Amino acid sequence: MVVIADRFETLSVSIAAAYQNIPVAHVQGGEITGNIDEKVRHANTKLADVHLVASENARKRVIRLGEDPAYVFNTGCPSIDIAAEILQTPELTFNPYKKYGGVGETPSYDNGYIVVMQHPVTTEYEESKHQIEKTLKAVHELEIPSFWFWPNVDAGADGISHGIRAYRENNRLPNMHFFKNMEPEDFLRLLYNSKCLVGNSSVGIRECAFLGVPVVNIGSRQAGRDRGENVIDVANNKEAIGHAIKRWIKNGKPPESDVYGGGNSGKKMADVLGTVELRFHKKINF
Repeated sequence: MVVIADRFETLSVSIAAAYQNIPVAHVQGGEITGNIDEKVRHANTKLADVHLVASENARKRVIRLGEDPAYVFNTGCPSIDIAAEILQTPELTFNPYKKYGGVGETPSYDNGYIVVMQHPVTTEYEESKHQIEKTLKAVHELEIPSFWFWPNVDAGADGISHGIRAYRENNRLPNMHFFKNMEPEDFLRLLYNSKCLVGNSSVGIRECAFLGVPVVNIGSRQAGRDRGENVIDVANNKEAIGHAIKRWIKNGKPPESDVYGGGNSGKKMADVLGTVELRFHKKINF
């Protein structure tokens, strides 16, 4: 038996497994972000016996944390496996308005569109409303058809939601449509066929790197993560956001990157767990 640990919901499970001498395998450890989950990620790393990391830099960090190099494996990011499947049939074969509803105007997207997904930064949650207003104004002024997605439920989500609702109530937004969510495969196809992704979601850092989708990454939420050549980092500033969007529209798609793996992460993980000598006792290695 092996316990697979990832984020918050599995930390208590990792602790319980450690005290019951059950081996723990940790997925995606060793990463740096600008979010509050970093403490929990590194705690899971110290509780784990086998490490299945998503990038080479992450592998080096886990080793520097004192983990045995023989038990740290760069298997890539599991979500890249889904992105790899999308490349087999990347065409946007569904109508987002008809399939997912949503609210707002329904601008024609035949000549191109952008996607916006901005989550709260938990260490800056009091600034969430102010931050999303900057993005709203930048995209509004560009008059480019845009598909917006609601934020996740991290601390500060209410500020972003309130900011979006208030802006919609006080402005006419002919170029914006808002969705709650989409099936992962549809969302990735929507991204693949877009001019760029705007916001601070990890999908811009991970899947979009593999797919070669341009990204305007706003603020500090993804600070420290490995990047491909598809990311332009900007501050929460209306002018900077607008300039970066126009730059990507002018320059077109960047090269694809395998910084987070080549789409065979699941197989690599299975191979590791099927062959590694499992253990439940370890010592710090320095």
